Amino acid sequence: MSKPLTFVTGNAKKLEELVAILGPQFPRKLVSKKVDLPELQGDIDEIAIIKCKEACKEVDGPVIVEDTSLCFNALKGLPGPYIKWFLDKLGPEGLHKMLDGWEDKSAEAVCTITYVEDCNSEPIIFQGRTEGDIVYPRGPRDFGWDPCFQPKGYSVTYAEMPKDEKNTISHRYRALAKMQEHFVNQHQ
Repeated sequence: MSKPLTFVTGNAKKLEELVAILGPQFPRKLVSKKVDLPELQGDIDEIAIIKCKEACKEVDGPVIVEDTSLCFNALKGLPGPYIKWFLDKLGPEGLHKMLDGWEDKSAEAVCTITYVEDCNSEPIIFQGRTEGDIVYPRGPRDFGWDPCFQPKGYSVTYAEMPKDEKNTISHRYRALAKMQEHFVNQHQ
């Protein structure tokens, strides 16, 4: 029997989404733990790998770490992995206002889930991407930058979508689908 897989997060909404997307058929027991990990600088994959290794040391067992980026095309990918800090300081309105001087309002939401079974293994990255546009915030303000991200092909923001619909198209869903496939294949 495998050890439980620890999802390292202090964000209850992320945990809720992860459990809803993976569903009851996921072949590993999931637990969560809040661990203060360093906020690093670098590219998306570098940050994910280092955070996963640090989390493994703290938990002393199998972990998954999720890192979300919001990349504005007009700003050559910024704020990217630093979106948490931009959102904290500016809010959804400020994120939208950052693109005032640009015609291009397109963006890419990126979810990077990194898994490692033990501290001697190399982390595995599962990445999901959803293209969209940065719009004036609409919808509930209960989950990060969802009110100002409108996925391509939709007339509503993530925040305005029913959760079950968002959970079938989001960047997090796409990354988790890849992770789930990995674990299902491991257990066959």
